[in-house]
Amino acid sequence: PFHWWRTVFWLIPAITVYTVVLGALSLTSMLIDRRGHVAHRCARLWSWLILATTGVRVRVSGPEWVTPNRSYVFVSNHQSIYDFPVLIMSIPLQLRIIAKASLGSFPVLGWHLRYTGHLLINRTRAGRATLGSVARLMGRGHSLIVFPEGTRSVDGEVLRFKRGLFLLAIDAGLPVIPIAIIGSRHVMRKGRLMTCPGDVELVFHEPLSTDGLARGDARLLAGRVHDIIATTVRARDDISNGISQSVPEAAGS
Repeated sequence: PFHWWRTVFWLIPAITVYTVVLGALSLTSMLIDRRGHVAHRCARLWSWLILATTGVRVRVSGPEWVTPNRSYVFVSNHQSIYDFPVLIMSIPLQLRIIAKASLGSFPVLGWHLRYTGHLLINRTRAGRATLGSVARLMGRGHSLIVFPEGTRSVDGEVLRFKRGLFLLAIDAGLPVIPIAIIGSRHVMRKGRLMTCPGDVELVFHEPLSTDGLARGDARLLAGRVHDIIATTVRARDDISNGISQSVPEAAGS
């Protein structure tokens, strides 16, 4: 099919060039900008180029919930590898991610993550060192993006959230902002080497304070955030599906 050929012979080579050039620029910038602000601008440009080249249009609702110069834990559902560039482009803050330590060994991308302030975690040894890293991010005014499902959803249904990342938010005293991503799975589905142009919607929700919460409240917080995001995804997905189905029906009539 056309989109497979387009992905393999146009998008993948183009994205490889974006990654090498901007990755090298971001790493070089760390010699003079240890806070990683220039590197983050490189990441935003990288994200914009990927979305523009693929033909992804992003609609954002609720950005007024994000206060400039504050640190948050942004919690999102996960439908596609395109979620990351969508979020980087749509959140107007200095952002860092929590990723598996093994990603740090990947050429260019891994080096960028390792040396520009992202948290590369060995899950078997995560603990006080992780909390210390989060504290350093807060001191620099950075925020975190996390995907507590731990994997991408194939059908768009929001999977159960793991509580570990919410323990991190409680320990660090950071407010949590739930974000619902709708439609990104249609751009690139899990397990499929093909991308398609499409529309993605991003919905920000009111921040949830972690003040006064104990570690034992992490599971309840995870469930609350999950319900907020899952309800939004189901409602918006139903609307999108209804619109897409009504178009051919109208054409047939």
